[in-house]
Amino acid sequence: MTTETYDSSKFLHLEEISISPETEQLLKEAEALYLENFDGRTWYGRCIFLSWYCSIGDCKFCFRTTQKHKIKHPEMSRRTMGSALLEALFCKLFGWRIEFLTGGYGIMSFSELLKIIKNVSLVYGDKIWLNLGVMSKEHLESIRPYVKGICASMETLTPQVHEYVCPNKPIKPYDQMFMELEGFKKSIAVIVGLGDQIEDMRYLFEFIEKHQLDRITLYALKPVKGTEYTKGPSVDEYLQWLTRLRIRFPQLEIIAGTNLRRCEEAGYLMKAGANAITKFPATKQFGTAKAKIVEKLIKEEGRKFISNLTELPEIDWIAEIDKLNIEEKYKEEMKEKLNLYLDKFKNPVDEDSTYFD
Repeated sequence: MTTETYDSSKFLHLEEISISPETEQLLKEAEALYLENFDGRTWYGRCIFLSWYCSIGDCKFCFRTTQKHKIKHPEMSRRTMGSALLEALFCKLFGWRIEFLTGGYGIMSFSELLKIIKNVSLVYGDKIWLNLGVMSKEHLESIRPYVKGICASMETLTPQVHEYVCPNKPIKPYDQMFMELEGFKKSIAVIVGLGDQIEDMRYLFEFIEKHQLDRITLYALKPVKGTEYTKGPSVDEYLQWLTRLRIRFPQLEIIAGTNLRRCEEAGYLMKAGANAITKFPATKQFGTAKAKIVEKLIKEEGRKFISNLTELPEIDWIAEIDKLNIEEKYKEEMKEKLNLYLDKFKNPVDEDSTYFD
């Protein structure tokens, strides 16, 4: 297996991480609160993406804004059932949690989405989280047997920043959905680095309190070529958000996004009180030096890392697929895609190559 597929000069290194005295103090407070409220079990959350098309497609930071004009047939820009179900199987067997099932607006009909939601849940063996925009009451009732929680990609809660960054994805419909949501857990996803200031966290805090959220996923902006954003937040800035969030909400489940370039901050994410990490390109970086660094840094903070990013177990994949409680045609689709994924595990590549350094 390849163990080094990246140009190390492109990546953040531990010796480059600069933490301010103020952030050092916040880290101590946040870590203490985490330890008071959680048992140290830490996991990798895998987002399962269904499409790289979005009918809105004008959020100024998003990869899909650079692709929408290229896509004449949206139905050709989405994942196959077999591909999505294989990722769900990897989550089950590698101890990854499904962060959420997600995709752009207008990717397929609800009946098609429902089939995927149902089968991902069946393969994973548990109810899952969804992040698929505002959903009607009727649709929510249809997904209830397979879904434990609804996540909303808010990106930013600061009104003027949100209006600029996401001009056609307003906050109000999500706010209304959460006010009426019953029987589901609630979560949001927010990006640090879109223009919010530390004092703007008050909008985030107000939203969390208003809707009594169960979880939040916080990302550090990863700039995409073709957008106006060319630089993500510093480690110190990102940690300021994470620590202040943990200090304000000691019992909130906090998922911290990282990526290939930023992964050496993983230990600091633990100090900041994160429960888990997400967005690391696990299928393309499985078993690499970067994956090993992530596991090592998490464990060095005294956490029990319950996911596997580095050791490919001896698994009879065909047997695992055959025993799933899904239709035979979906099993065949999974088998057709299987070797493509296994090749990724054995021959990892630099997934961040399309992004700014």
